[in-house]
Amino acid sequence: MTSEVEQPTAASEALGYEQARDELIEVVRRLEAGGTTLEESLALWERGEELAKICRRRLDGARARLDAALAEESEATAEGEDGGR
Repeated sequence: MTSEVEQPTAASEALGYEQARDELIEVVRRLEAGGTTLEESLALWERGEELAKICRRRLDGARARLDAALAEESEATAEGEDGGR
């Protein structure tokens, strides 16, 4: 059972950041509202953990792309400055 939680399903991985975030918000809302059985609460918690991991991976990927673009821009600027000498 642990491997299912640690490794998101292919359908979950196909979720975009916004979709995963919106579903995570709904999961949290349902957990905070209460009125669910222990089993339902555990299932919601596990789904929330999976969604949070998806969001984190998407954000980390976006950060890496941004860092790469900024590094490229910095290199291009540095090369432009050296070319004028």
